[in-house]
Amino acid sequence: MRRTPLSIAVSTALLGAALSMPAHAQTPTELELARKLDRLAAELAEVKAQLATLRAQGGNAGTAAAASEAGTATRAAPAPATADAAPAAGRPTRAELPTRAELAEPATVLTSYGEINYTRPTKAPQDAQVDLRRFVLGFQHRMDSKTRLVAELEVEHAVSSADDPGEVALEQAFVERELGARLAARAGLFLIPAGMLNENHEPTAYYGVHRNFVETAIIPSTWREVGVQLIGNLDNGLTIQGGLSTGFDVGKWDATSTEGAESPLGAIHQEGAQARARNLAVFGAINWRGVPGLLVGGSAFSGAASHSQPLLPSARVSLWDLHARWSPGRWDLSSVYARGSISNTAALNATLVGNPTLIPERFDGWYLQGAYRLWSQGDYVLSPFVRLERFNTARDYADLGAGLTPQAAGTERVTTVGVNFLVGQGVVLKADVQRFGLVSANNRVNLGLGWSF
Repeated sequence: MRRTPLSIAVSTALLGAALSMPAHAQTPTELELARKLDRLAAELAEVKAQLATLRAQGGNAGTAAAASEAGTATRAAPAPATADAAPAAGRPTRAELPTRAELAEPATVLTSYGEINYTRPTKAPQDAQVDLRRFVLGFQHRMDSKTRLVAELEVEHAVSSADDPGEVALEQAFVERELGARLAARAGLFLIPAGMLNENHEPTAYYGVHRNFVETAIIPSTWREVGVQLIGNLDNGLTIQGGLSTGFDVGKWDATSTEGAESPLGAIHQEGAQARARNLAVFGAINWRGVPGLLVGGSAFSGAASHSQPLLPSARVSLWDLHARWSPGRWDLSSVYARGSISNTAALNATLVGNPTLIPERFDGWYLQGAYRLWSQGDYVLSPFVRLERFNTARDYADLGAGLTPQAAGTERVTTVGVNFLVGQGVVLKADVQRFGLVSANNRVNLGLGWSF
């Protein structure tokens, strides 16, 4: 039977209700919801075109369709020509027609997230600090039913100038084209699908005031590259991503700074800023959500990082991870293991000997995290959590000879105990205590305010 605009409106409203679940619901995931919303927008664009055709056809077409559906052979009289006149028999009234909001999302949508943190070192309270850690403004613009632009501009530490610690950067700027019901392509500056945090890094998406160390020191957050990728969503719950992109530049390593000791890849990432691209990298990720509440996946990235620069030995950067998240009932359990390596570091370090921070050959880390939805009322949710982390940013160094090879760094052990308090769908209050096993001077108490929409 031919669908009338009224039946279309009803089914559209039902589908919209199904997709408007709370942001912290675990199934379906945010990525799946985004894909469904994209497909819904395409379908609703077609509905709008059909409605425009119906309106243009006037009363004759409307009454003929109604008569056909009723099984009658009589021809109805034309509908009145004025917009405010009574509708023809069998056509939906103005109140019955779907509204613009019911038909499709706006062409341009504003997004934002940000966080304000208070950190108090327990052994040096005089160093307590408040920081507007980051403020991000973004937008998504749908150019047509299958094509959209996504961009985000980030300001770190509130003020950016030559005399201030702040930074302004593009976090994302890509075009996505839907190639089919289950396949999409992206091109531009996008987040690399690694771990669980990099693509979903808003304060409302993770536990704790600060992002975890494994997905900050080992997997540099927020890690983005310029490139192209394909994204496939299969019926069995698999999401597969893969593509080509820019990579790292070992020529950026500053052996006189401690930046490389804090995050080896964070010290040599390019972020799409006049990025060297003599060599491109390949990456891929696979995630399975075939069981409600369960996510299991992994990712891999590899690319040459010397780009044929004069006097710079060739090197390759590789990084892979395995991750899982399970949310049975009120529990939210997750784990990530990540491991990175840089090849030919003996040759790279030969000219750097004597400086405090040489290039490590291998670095890795893992964490286990458990959270429990202790209390909820209305749109308030209180979730205490515990996270155990082990990470080492310089697990091994290549042999440079007796007395020259740096000693491997110790493995830091961090225990974080805290609570997230969701206020509505887009605001979170956080508090936690962190204890460091290797460098106890870093012990601290953190408070945070975050938002995302």
